[in-house]
Amino acid sequence: MKIDFVSDVSCPWCLIGLKSLETALQRLGDEVPVELHFQPFELNPAMPAQGQDIGEHIAQKYGATPEQTARTREMIRARGAELGFEFRMDKRDRIYNTFDAHRLLHWAGLEGRQLALKHALFKAYFTDGESPGDHAVLARVAGEVGLDPVRARQILEGDEYAREVRELEEYYLDQGIHAVPSVIVDGRHLIQGGQPPEVFEQALRKLAAAA
Repeated sequence: MKIDFVSDVSCPWCLIGLKSLETALQRLGDEVPVELHFQPFELNPAMPAQGQDIGEHIAQKYGATPEQTARTREMIRARGAELGFEFRMDKRDRIYNTFDAHRLLHWAGLEGRQLALKHALFKAYFTDGESPGDHAVLARVAGEVGLDPVRARQILEGDEYAREVRELEEYYLDQGIHAVPSVIVDGRHLIQGGQPPEVFEQALRKLAAAA
């Protein structure tokens, strides 16, 4: 079973969706062999390099009041804690451009380290409050998961994998993917949102049985 996980590294619900999916896959064990691939999606492709204050951004993009934003942040923190992930809302005060992070993830996929890098980037942003657009952060995190940090720097300083990432982004937009996380099973079946593990488990069991 092939799973394409379309997501952005600055999307908290994508982290929740990934942790839930992994919990479901652990429960399924060897019943459902899975190939997991991460596909790029930018929530804010026009975001400048310096980023934007997160409260200002959410108010502008979604029209959320500070009270609504606080409730949503607490919901996200609690869901993360249930899944064993620590969201440090006090450390994350800006939204950043993530295109270079997606270029690095594309390379990591070719090197067999995509899942490890995805998790490391989520932690760097949501737990440690670091920018996923900062080349020094990206190169360091790549090194921490066993990738060559010098090669990572070389990629980031040029435009390697930019075309491939843009083409993939356009492909999934053309397929009607406009919200993430979007989990696409065997290129045909779509599960959207940061669902609980039970939803992923039930859906995957059903699809595996049908296959």
